[in-house]
Amino acid sequence: MSALILTWAIAVAQVLLGLAMCCTTYRIITGPRAQDRILGLDSLYVNAMLMLVTFGIRTGSTLYFEAALIIGLLGFVSTVALAKFLMRGEVIE
Repeated sequence: MSALILTWAIAVAQVLLGLAMCCTTYRIITGPRAQDRILGLDSLYVNAMLMLVTFGIRTGSTLYFEAALIIGLLGFVSTVALAKFLMRGEVIE
């Protein structure tokens, strides 16, 4: 019974994460300002990371967890670099 509930919960979570990724993609494309686009990109990488975690739970493979960790690290660095670029106009001082 609990395995069935976990399977359904993961399936629902993946569908909702897919919808959230579609919404953030819309925000990236139609964002009125660059700050909105960067915020959409930040949300997109978090959703992609969580999608990989749910795939890892569903399949039981550790490869998805490692990929999610790499996406999280690269996404954080890219968000910081883009924010610094918007504030100062350069990334490396």
